[in-house]
Amino acid sequence: MVVGGGEVRSCHHIVTHRLLQVIYEVLRGIWNVPYITGVYVIKKNILENTETRPNYIYRLYDADMAMATNMRNKGVFMYVSNLEDYGHLIEPEYFPTKYLHNDMWQMKANKKDWEHRYISPLYWKALGPSFLNQMPCPDVYWFPIFTTRFCKELVEQANDNGGWSSGGNKDPRLAGGYENVPTVDIHMNQMEFEQEWLWILRHYVKPLAEKVYLGYDSDARAIMNFIVRYRPTEQSFLRPHHDSSTYTINVALNRPHIDYEGGGAHFIRYNCSVVDTKVGWALMHPGRLTHYHEGLRTTNGTRYIMVSFIDP
Repeated sequence: MVVGGGEVRSCHHIVTHRLLQVIYEVLRGIWNVPYITGVYVIKKNILENTETRPNYIYRLYDADMAMATNMRNKGVFMYVSNLEDYGHLIEPEYFPTKYLHNDMWQMKANKKDWEHRYISPLYWKALGPSFLNQMPCPDVYWFPIFTTRFCKELVEQANDNGGWSSGGNKDPRLAGGYENVPTVDIHMNQMEFEQEWLWILRHYVKPLAEKVYLGYDSDARAIMNFIVRYRPTEQSFLRPHHDSSTYTINVALNRPHIDYEGGGAHFIRYNCSVVDTKVGWALMHPGRLTHYHEGLRTTNGTRYIMVSFIDP
């Protein structure tokens, strides 16, 4: 190995990649390591033996480094194992308390717990390269993304906020104050969930889009992110229109034939409809030019969907 040469960089890349595989449990096993820190398990007989008992003092080293050095000097091997899941640490520094469902804001601080609560187990399967994703209409894909808990809490959060629009063309929330295709809706920034939703788009929606729309490198930028509410006595359908996006996602947030009747999306050029949408599943379709579509009439109850116009 030549110091400063390509071999060093290659070795560093391999070691780093292998370490990430161990951390994220792609590789499982037991490894002899020169140094351990933070949390460790020691056999009782090691502690009882005065010759091998850990000593946490060595020169000016900190306690963990001193213990590891003394263990090595005494010929006691140390190992790291990921064969068992002993749990994980949480980050308690950022936890809001002002929202109805504060756990929804934890996708960055406590990602593992957040994914367990809110990302569908089927999502990871749908993301796999060998999995054939459903295409109910031409270039319209259907993906499982969220759990029913996420959908339920997002709707409850929206209703707790209460800032639903009137459904008219005049909309002071928009630049210029005019909406060409109005809906009864509430924006993510009204719920103080805009940045969190954009994070979700980048980390969970973007990989799906790049899988099915081959060659499209999405930035997953979005200006319009909102929950739409359909009711027979309010706004029950949406007239034909194009979306102001490169592609759009439309997530079903509640249950057909239980919470509402009717509803769905009809793609006019292809005379193809998607109805009885599954809770937590997202329809993904091109926005401009090709996928002129309309929202089918909700005939009973209240239907909720989450919509994002991505890469406008």
